[in-house]
Amino acid sequence: MNRKQKMIKKTAKRAKARLNKHTAPTIKKYVSKAERAEQQAKLEAEAAEQAAETAQASTDAETVAETASEEKATPAS
Repeated sequence: MNRKQKMIKKTAKRAKARLNKHTAPTIKKYVSKAERAEQQAKLEAEAAEQAAETAQASTDAETVAETASEEKATPAS
């Protein structure tokens, strides 16, 4: 290659490198023990809340079913 071709090749590489800039990751590399404990506690609290909601929904459905069956069992006066 002659000198002009080498320069063109270098400038093309530099232009390509400018387009392919590396973006730094936004994820923290180190998570302290306390932060991990807080995250675990939040997850457990959310799971307990969801379990309570499903339990409440199932008891509500059972009471509705019981009242409906009681209404069918008693004759209309």
